[in-house]
Amino acid sequence: MERALAELFAKDPMTHPLTYPGRLPPTSGVFSGEHYVPLRAVDGEPVAAWTLGGEVRLDEYLARLGAEPLDRRHRVIAVGSNAAPGQLYRKFVDQRVRPVIPLTLADVYGIAPGVSAHINMYGYLPAVPVTVPGVVSRLFVLWLDGAQLEVLDASEPNYNRRPVPDDVHPVTLVSGVRLHGCHIYVGKHGCLAGADGVPYPLESQRELIARLLDSSAALKKLCGDSPDEFVDKVKDIAVREAAYALFRSEGHALLSNAELGIPGAAVSSGRRRSVRRPAG
Repeated sequence: MERALAELFAKDPMTHPLTYPGRLPPTSGVFSGEHYVPLRAVDGEPVAAWTLGGEVRLDEYLARLGAEPLDRRHRVIAVGSNAAPGQLYRKFVDQRVRPVIPLTLADVYGIAPGVSAHINMYGYLPAVPVTVPGVVSRLFVLWLDGAQLEVLDASEPNYNRRPVPDDVHPVTLVSGVRLHGCHIYVGKHGCLAGADGVPYPLESQRELIARLLDSSAALKKLCGDSPDEFVDKVKDIAVREAAYALFRSEGHALLSNAELGIPGAAVSSGRRRSVRRPAG
């Protein structure tokens, strides 16, 4: 377990774009700079009662560190690399903000990780939330104090943070307790979708980029024949903008059509199904 936790910081998407969304933790935990401490959910109990090391309650742990208590923290659902400790480290390492951040697993109704219809400056296609009726996604919720939230907001120029309506998209912690007052980062560029209007699900960057290149001769001419060439070429802002224009002109950019401003599937499957996060 210790080795697995250490490997969470081995590679991050900013320096290794094809690893996006990064190495995701196997369990809830507390991120604190270069460390990730596992957090055990307690059935039927709120997050404050969850434990570290099987003994210390989370609220006690935060108090010992002099960190903000949970009732003063903002809850943000992560659909992409914000759930990866390696990526969080990169976002906070140069900031004068102490990054003691609980990450708790929860089931989110009607929202799934999709793919934004733009390309990040580091060369990857980032995640974006999409609405999918009937889907239940297991995602991480970040608990941020005010200063931490400002840092995270500043790291998301292509997104707007918006509240999640509890009545439409209920959030339930893995302990079985309903969680209220969550926010989520909504993409400004829409999401990538197929000809049928169904959003692409988030998958490994290599598979995603290869699929996009194979489906568009124009994109392949612009960005190269392989995911590695793609990542290298799109670091040029002009190439990124041209690729984004192709997404739109070829009909792959689905714009917002839901109450959150989140792009969504055109029709409901009529069935409740679960979605698990891709491995980092």
